Amino acid sequence: IYTGLRQTPEMVVNAALQEDVDAIGISILSGAHNTVFPKLLQLMKKKGLDNVLLTGGGIIPEEDMKRLNEQGVGKLFAPGAQTSEIADYITRWVLKNRKDLF
Repeated sequence: IYTGLRQTPEMVVNAALQEDVDAIGISILSGAHNTVFPKLLQLMKKKGLDNVLLTGGGIIPEEDMKRLNEQGVGKLFAPGAQTSEIADYITRWVLKNRKDLF
């Protein structure tokens, strides 16, 4: 599902819960990645979405990507990443981690 622009972390997590998603993908161009991703992880855990992938991309320095990965965010993609690469990553993650679906 696409929730649109300028969604708060609370709105994103509530939509994910309502729609029973397998993954959440966030595009961050504002530089707020070190605030938004940890907040999303916190809300996801609180709502019991521990088995949902949180991934995304945008203008995120490599060091920040690594730190966010260590905190529990999935792979993050830099500008120019191929859509097929992103889709393949999400598909592989879901097949590996959401065995309850298959």
